[in-house]
Amino acid sequence: MQLTRRHFIASTAVLGASTALARQAAAAENSLNFVLIGDWGRNGHDEQSAVAVQMGKIASHIGSQYTVSVGDNFYENGVTGLDDPQWQSSFEQIYTAPSLQSPWKIILGNHDYRGNVQAQLDYSKTSHRWQLPARYYTETVTLPDGAKAAFYYLDTSPFIKSYYKSGSRVMVKGQDTEAQLAWLDAQLAASKAEWNIVIGHHPIYTALDDSDGYVHDQPDLVARLNPILQKHAVPIYICGHDHLLQSVQMDNITYIVTGAGSQTYAPGPAIRGGFASGAHGFMTASLSGKSFDYALVDEHGTTLFSQSIARD
Repeated sequence: MQLTRRHFIASTAVLGASTALARQAAAAENSLNFVLIGDWGRNGHDEQSAVAVQMGKIASHIGSQYTVSVGDNFYENGVTGLDDPQWQSSFEQIYTAPSLQSPWKIILGNHDYRGNVQAQLDYSKTSHRWQLPARYYTETVTLPDGAKAAFYYLDTSPFIKSYYKSGSRVMVKGQDTEAQLAWLDAQLAASKAEWNIVIGHHPIYTALDDSDGYVHDQPDLVARLNPILQKHAVPIYICGHDHLLQSVQMDNITYIVTGAGSQTYAPGPAIRGGFASGAHGFMTASLSGKSFDYALVDEHGTTLFSQSIARD
């Protein structure tokens, strides 16, 4: 693992403190503030409702401008169509706080690929906040201080080889991963933004080893996606899939997992100098031209971990 001061300013694992959130709230006029959540759609069960309530409170406190969902929006098998009751029971009737009525930037997870993906795309046409314009897409925003930030929302399920095996219920066949990689490579090469932040569903590297019998890193993405991030010096990759809150820095990239929107599990010890927690929760982010400040927050509003990453 290699850390440089240009990327890694400070990180803290703090129980019972909210310094990071206070900093984000104070910086609201000079930064873009938003919240991120993953692996959430369980009809309010497995603490989904409790996380939603707390996320609404914190989003209001920091002046969040939108929400990012890093996939697995509906368990266990996605949605069946636009009339699926889960649109109400897992989304509309759960995330009811006024602060969460702003746009939701959506990506797909493997459980979404068990159902009707087109319905999730089409829901963008009927919802004032659900934004999923394509299976993968990019958006460049101007930050309050005038800097530019480009976000790349990926579709990582088609990269996972096991989903193509006989008996898999994750219906990714027919998706062109080479085209997606070429698109990302070209977009990053052309970017003039001060920040390039990539968001996917599956982890690349995590803070955990495989001693618990579960493969936390995704070798398929390590082999194919990570080289593009390294090539273009992408500083931050954010994802879900692993039902935890965690963070690790490797080779000047910070890999963050916010997959604790509902069901979680107790992880083993973090390795690689990283942080991991099985708490239910979400992530907050504050982005300016100078730094990306984020916090991993549990269902009670406690900041479990925070970090500030400086721009080169």
